[in-house]
Amino acid sequence: MALSYKARRRWSLIILLIGLPAYIIIAVNIVALIDRPSLWVELLVYIGLGFLWMIPLKKVFLGIGQADPGAPERGDGEGGAR
Repeated sequence: MALSYKARRRWSLIILLIGLPAYIIIAVNIVALIDRPSLWVELLVYIGLGFLWMIPLKKVFLGIGQADPGAPERGDGEGGAR
């Protein structure tokens, strides 16, 4: 079942405000368990983990920054944002 635009907006906000900070804390703790690698290896690990969280959540964030596709069109003739 596909999520509505409104539901995707709510879930994206929850993910960004709660899920992403939790993921960052978990990622830092996991890297801290490993013996300190070289700076470049550590940087590559953090970059990889930075992209890894986005892959399963791509569908939630797709199109969130655009106007609601199901909303009725404004017919006031101005066409601009208020």
